Amino acid sequence: MSPSTTLSTPRTDGFRMPAEWEPQQQVWMIWPERPDNWRLGGKPAQAAFCQVALAIAKYQQVSVGVSAGQYDNAQARLSHANIRILEISNDDAWMRDTGPTFVINDQGQTRGIDWTFNAWGGLQGGLYWPWLRDDQVARKVLAIEHLPRYRTEGFVLEGGAIHVDGEGTLLTTKECLLNSNRNPHLRQAEVERYLREYLNVSTIIWLPEGLYNDETDGHIDNFCCFARPGEVILAWTDDVSDPNYQRCRAALEVLTAAKDAQGRSFTVYKMPLPSPIYATEQECAGIDIVAGSQPRTPDIRLAGSYINFLIINCAIIAPSFDDPMDIVAKKILRDIFPDRDIVMVPGREILLGGGNIHCITQQQPK
Repeated sequence: MSPSTTLSTPRTDGFRMPAEWEPQQQVWMIWPERPDNWRLGGKPAQAAFCQVALAIAKYQQVSVGVSAGQYDNAQARLSHANIRILEISNDDAWMRDTGPTFVINDQGQTRGIDWTFNAWGGLQGGLYWPWLRDDQVARKVLAIEHLPRYRTEGFVLEGGAIHVDGEGTLLTTKECLLNSNRNPHLRQAEVERYLREYLNVSTIIWLPEGLYNDETDGHIDNFCCFARPGEVILAWTDDVSDPNYQRCRAALEVLTAAKDAQGRSFTVYKMPLPSPIYATEQECAGIDIVAGSQPRTPDIRLAGSYINFLIINCAIIAPSFDDPMDIVAKKILRDIFPDRDIVMVPGREILLGGGNIHCITQQQPK
């Protein structure tokens, strides 16, 4: 059954994108297997995704989309009462960006936004081609859940490019949303109109850039996020030789001067970055070489960040990198979220594919 497609917008219909800390029904993921992105046929990545899914399943339901060829394998490895396996064809495993952005209203109803997806840049810097099956993922998820669908045909956006506080404020980066490989036909004011109409926000805070060398062109969810209304967590480094040094300070300058939709100034928590992370020769050698796919070489710095965590009903699921800063990051998260368990899950294997925990998950609100 196809989801009904509405021709209006969430704002018109009284729907809004909720904050991540609002009550959730479940979390969606996709099983990784793309051999030109995940090394050794995706087996190490599958083990890493299992750790994330099982960590979430201790608290709430997880739904995992899997290709037909991997269905039995995923079902065997994710045998848990809170995990269901669903056959969903896909091109890669980034549910944050290919899945729907859910919106809710005051009557407890849920709908979903199906953004146009172009693999983070289409034919101008996109990470693979084709991406048709990924552009169908959101529609399939909404059909499974029998939820109405808003389709933004011709307007490209990924879920990792936006963060909201649920009270009218949105965080994003110019590096991503104003990139010429996303919506080159639209000016900033026109992009803002889409964001206001589909997410029902009134205040949009534009940070200049995201994290250095983030192959998504600066997704906000790897760089800065809301902790609660009026409070944000920002990736940070004091190393003047780090390319992120200026990026972090430019973002702090914007956040310090900004006010949210309710007129509040921001409290900014600084989250230190792990030491620079690079793939090894052996890790790179395990990736299939395919024309048009993102190159993986040991000289390319990976965009490792503790900001790429997921807030769920009773916990924070955050990446660790076998780095001395892991302990510091966990303490900071514990201090910011005293009412939630802080669960650190190894993130290196996911990072090797170009993202982390927030990138591979999408929460569905209650």
